[in-house]
Amino acid sequence: MTAILDWSQCPAVESIPGKRSAAWVFKGTRMPISTVFENLQDMNIDELVEEFGVTREQVRAVLAFAAHSAEAPTTAPRALSPAI
Repeated sequence: MTAILDWSQCPAVESIPGKRSAAWVFKGTRMPISTVFENLQDMNIDELVEEFGVTREQVRAVLAFAAHSAEAPTTAPRALSPAI
């Protein structure tokens, strides 16, 4: 099963109709967030910031959001049935 991220919940990004085909971009830029994931294997955060004109905070927010979204959901422990 593939998890789908609800990027509307990430404050560092936006999707505006007519701007980059409504792709999710770093807020205030035209840089798609997919750029981070496409280049993360070959670049560190400082290189991403320098190359793509986004802030360190934006990159960290996107990575943290993706990591948090990938965590298993927490559930309340189930009460044990009394022994009969």
